[in-house]
Amino acid sequence: MSERQELTVRPITSEDEAEWRRLWTGYLTFYESKVDEEVYRTSFARLLTDDPHEYHGFLALHGDRPVGLVHYLFHRHMWRVDNVCYLQDLYVDSAVRGTGAGRALIEAVYAAADAAGCPWVYWMTQEFNTTARQLYDRIGEKSPFVKYTRHP
Repeated sequence: MSERQELTVRPITSEDEAEWRRLWTGYLTFYESKVDEEVYRTSFARLLTDDPHEYHGFLALHGDRPVGLVHYLFHRHMWRVDNVCYLQDLYVDSAVRGTGAGRALIEAVYAAADAAGCPWVYWMTQEFNTTARQLYDRIGEKSPFVKYTRHP
């Protein structure tokens, strides 16, 4: 059986904290970022609520081993009556990139958004993330918008 056939995607559960933390730390490291312990605890707790306006997440697994994660959020949009879905974080272990895990995670978010009645899904990445952008260019449409932020 190929690695692609062994791939499954499922919602994050309370038993996944250690592996979720490992994967999210990998994601943060990729973007040369760190968060405090309180952010880890709070973020994981948010993923476990039933609140439809809170964050949700999936893990990609090869067999029983988590190899990727995605976090997403439904929210209002002033230009639409229906909600939209923001795919905030997507990460796949470097050893299994190219096996379909990233695509499967995005498609799981697409399915969740469709089921929630908000088929508009969007995400951002940094310009230098060329490997991920090869996938994104195949399954999404690049926006012309430029992001600005205010930092405290």
